[in-house]
Amino acid sequence: MAEKNPTLNLKDMHDLSVARMLAGNQRFVERIGKEDPEFFRRLEKQQTPHTLWIGCSDSRVSSDVITDTDPGSLFVHRNIANMVVHTDFNVLSAIDYAVNHLNVQHIVVCGHYRCGGVAAAMEASELGLIDNWLRNIKDVYRLHADELEAIADKELRTARLVELNVIEQVYNVCKTFTVQKAWREHGRPFVHGWVYDLKTGLLKDLEVNVSGRGDLEAIYRFDVDKSLGVTQ
Repeated sequence: MAEKNPTLNLKDMHDLSVARMLAGNQRFVERIGKEDPEFFRRLEKQQTPHTLWIGCSDSRVSSDVITDTDPGSLFVHRNIANMVVHTDFNVLSAIDYAVNHLNVQHIVVCGHYRCGGVAAAMEASELGLIDNWLRNIKDVYRLHADELEAIADKELRTARLVELNVIEQVYNVCKTFTVQKAWREHGRPFVHGWVYDLKTGLLKDLEVNVSGRGDLEAIYRFDVDKSLGVTQ
């Protein structure tokens, strides 16, 4: 009979990253308790974020850290290369909850330079299951192939694809019925595209800011009430 594995005791294994995280949590609680005794009482109340942040899963890009915002300010969804895929019910549910239940005023799609997902999508290597996800980035490349292939430097070409990918995902957010319905009924949210620069720590506003159906191609606009002959 096989011997059972002993229970992992984190207290006896201080070199483990998970043990350090637990210890860090203790320091965090102690520090916050001294700086702001009411912090956790406020935090336990219902969240009221002003922004839905759709970002990359990259561990170097933490939304609240790079924007210097308090917990509760951002409702965050992250995936590889900050994608908004129309068949991904995870991101679609996050958008729906943020818009219809949290009433966010803004949605930010934020990519970052030196994104591993974007770089991988530009290669022909087989990586496995993730190739199905990266295909969506390859589609962005195909749409902008003329511009991208005119950039000789590979690093600059990759950086530009990062930007173009963010822009395409902004419009993918806006193509959803959830967002268009909210525009019609509430005049929100405003959708923005940014890129984070790991070298400088600065966010770059790509100046793609969408606030209504008029910014979308007609094929992606939903008719409000065809039975009444009204299209808004």
